[in-house]
Amino acid sequence: MKIRHPEKQNKPINPIKKKPDWIRSKLVNSKEFFLTKTIVNKNNLVTVCQEANCPNITECWSKRHATFMIMGDTCTRACAFCDVKTGKPGKLDNLEPIKISQAVKKLNLKHVVITSVDRDDLDDGGSNHFFEVINQTRKTNPNTTIEVLTPDFLRKGNAYKKVLEANPDVFNHNIETVPSLYLKVRPGSRYFASLELLKNAKMINKKIFTKSGIMVGLGEKKDEILQVMDDLKAADVDFLTIGQYLQPSVRHHPLNRYYTPKEFDELGSIAKSKGFLLVSSSPLTRSSYHADEDFAKLQQNRINNH
Repeated sequence: MKIRHPEKQNKPINPIKKKPDWIRSKLVNSKEFFLTKTIVNKNNLVTVCQEANCPNITECWSKRHATFMIMGDTCTRACAFCDVKTGKPGKLDNLEPIKISQAVKKLNLKHVVITSVDRDDLDDGGSNHFFEVINQTRKTNPNTTIEVLTPDFLRKGNAYKKVLEANPDVFNHNIETVPSLYLKVRPGSRYFASLELLKNAKMINKKIFTKSGIMVGLGEKKDEILQVMDDLKAADVDFLTIGQYLQPSVRHHPLNRYYTPKEFDELGSIAKSKGFLLVSSSPLTRSSYHADEDFAKLQQNRINNH
């Protein structure tokens, strides 16, 4: 069997801390869950729900809410927190735009989140593939809002502009952690490059909502989290997600501590006071967790305020 994380084999062993009572994913064994699973499997689609071992998969799939991961299941980066496979990715699937758009239709999604692995092996980092997937999905599902969660397109010049050309409703790129932890947690990425990407996305297309997220529990200090919030606000980011880091294996970055629900509420309140349009802050918050409901709420508020 192929090792998921060959680059982590020689890393020190970090025992996994026992989860507190408030971190329990909801077990939902419904017809809808199996319908989602069938559609995903039949179309040979990859979801971040499965690949990143998301704790919310049963709850989300029971609502027919899946986050599609394009360009394969193998990432060219080796972030210390992530459970997605690392290695040399395969060729792009030219039929993927059609497959995704059909799956969105079958699941009758009002809002879809499309993410990808990092593809540093491609000249454009995969931005053209994002463009094709967004366009085809919109063509087949004109009433579905589309959210993308992209890589940083580091050292790919203006490649990211191709994604914006397809006009997604939400452009998300996760900052993930505080600058002082980048070398340990996101060694292949650069904090200020990620900030710049978010800032430029908003400057290029003012109509697009921008979004970012951070994990807590990696060893950051509170004032560092608040600094990240300020940096994201300065980059004109609209939405913010804050969730608990859960250590995928003993070879991954060690979990420093579990934040309490009260601490998440406090961070959420601070973020709202800083002016983010939408804030999701809870132990199980992930980038696309409740993204459809949150976006629907925002659209409704806009209608009510006009």
